[in-house]
Amino acid sequence: MSQTVDRALSILPLLAEGPADLGRVADRLGVHKSTALRLLRTLHQHGLVHRQSDQRYRLGARLFALAQEAMESLDVREIAHPHLLTLGEQCGHTVHLAVHEDDEVLYIDKVDSRYPVRMYSRIGKPVAITVAAVAKLLLADLTEAERCAIAQRLDYPMYTARSTPNAAAFLKELATVREQGWAADLGGHEESINCVAAPIRGADGRVVAAMSVSAPNVVVTADELLALLPLVRRTADAISDEFSGRNPVKDPV
Repeated sequence: MSQTVDRALSILPLLAEGPADLGRVADRLGVHKSTALRLLRTLHQHGLVHRQSDQRYRLGARLFALAQEAMESLDVREIAHPHLLTLGEQCGHTVHLAVHEDDEVLYIDKVDSRYPVRMYSRIGKPVAITVAAVAKLLLADLTEAERCAIAQRLDYPMYTARSTPNAAAFLKELATVREQGWAADLGGHEESINCVAAPIRGADGRVVAAMSVSAPNVVVTADELLALLPLVRRTADAISDEFSGRNPVKDPV
């Protein structure tokens, strides 16, 4: 039975390359055409493959519907939270998780610092979109047209002397973030607060959320916080792997 399931599932990646006829499917699986036909018929009955008028097979609409349902049911916060807790224990600083919704970037999870001096933030509160590291990551992943449109709509309050002053500077910063794959806010929102952030990506490689570590400079310097970037990026990669299914949980022995 397990061999039959394995063979049936092996058909799906083949058809993802494009429509294939019965002979090609049989050759790829290393089985007789009659065996390949039985597998294809079963997948067809469940809507996972579709037989075209030219007798070739392609992926079925039901497969795409299942994938969409699965993506919609995923909760990045639920997946990320244990990783955020571990990171918070390792570094001791404030850890945030943020998403982009309706032209705002919102914190959806937070792990507080262990230090008595900490930054103020609240789950559900929009971030300072023109300076926050998580916002830069989320907006940098948009298309060029989308980035330009958003940049022109935004206001650019000068929270500090290091705040982003205008749309041109913002777009330049987003280009840098897009190229390097991480972001920082070194006193751009509050003179005394520094932050480094890394992206969380879905199965398609697009950024679905961003996570960050923030700390007052009375606790650690900007350079000391930047030294944590490899740890932050490893944590984001681990969340990405779990969220996208690249790191499935193994069955217990």
